[in-house]
Amino acid sequence: MVDFERQTILNGNTNIVLIGMPGSGKTTIGRMLANALGKRFVDTDILIENHYGTSLQSIINQFDYLTLRQYEENVISALQASNSVVATGGSAVYSEKSMAVLSQNSIIVYLQVQIPDLLKRIKNIQTRGIAKAADQSFEDLFKERELLYKRYANLTLDCSDKSKKQILEELLAKVAS
Repeated sequence: MVDFERQTILNGNTNIVLIGMPGSGKTTIGRMLANALGKRFVDTDILIENHYGTSLQSIINQFDYLTLRQYEENVISALQASNSVVATGGSAVYSEKSMAVLSQNSIIVYLQVQIPDLLKRIKNIQTRGIAKAADQSFEDLFKERELLYKRYANLTLDCSDKSKKQILEELLAKVAS
């Protein structure tokens, strides 16, 4: 694990990568953070949809969730971001190759949100394009992924019961110190 305190976060070539469950705020907080720091914002889910010309849910419907994970790895493996805030899909952590690419010249931040809050935030669980087995519950997916998020994160930010503004301020305090 990288020593977060010794990383030069605001170096022009340094990325901040956000990982976490669907509904954790990676895209929303990522856009706000990029704007506050004057960095480019990259959303890997949008890159997948643009590259393959279809929605995440359509990929799952046409093929399966494992194909979506493979497409995600393909897109992230080709990513050459610098001076960016990168919001990943929730399943990026399944790929060691993707995480190796994302961790290059980056700090990885896990936006940790508990299941009850996630379920309140996500109104479209069945159509959101979540890469999970058809018979896998959201709770089981959370348990499986949380181990991976913690494994790859340089910093875990508890986002429970916090507003977007509070999360942004706390994150800025961590990365701008």
